[in-house]
Amino acid sequence: QVQLVESGGGLVQSGGSLRLSCAASGSISRNYAVGWYRQAPGKQRELVATISKVGSTRYADFVKGRFTISKDNTKNTVTLQMSSLKPEDTAVYLCNARHVYINVDYWGQGTQVTVSS
Repeated sequence: QVQLVESGGGLVQSGGSLRLSCAASGSISRNYAVGWYRQAPGKQRELVATISKVGSTRYADFVKGRFTISKDNTKNTVTLQMSSLKPEDTAVYLCNARHVYINVDYWGQGTQVTVSS
């Protein structure tokens, strides 16, 4: 089982940047795909970006060119670098780790990102 703890959220002006981090309690290098999702009030949770166990990345169209996902297998951390933030990026951002062989999802508690106009 993996426990995930996010950090780095906050309030930023439109056009600004934030860096979110997700720390995993165990190794996520071999058996997990990891990623970031977000959920705004009254909306469904949506995928933001994922990175596979071999490092392949995938982004939602609405963040392409603005957000970058990366992971550090030695530190068991996943980072989401967000730039050119827009008010519509306001949401709770959640870290996810999916065990690729047994298809089990683990979630963090989330971190609030608020972008003011």
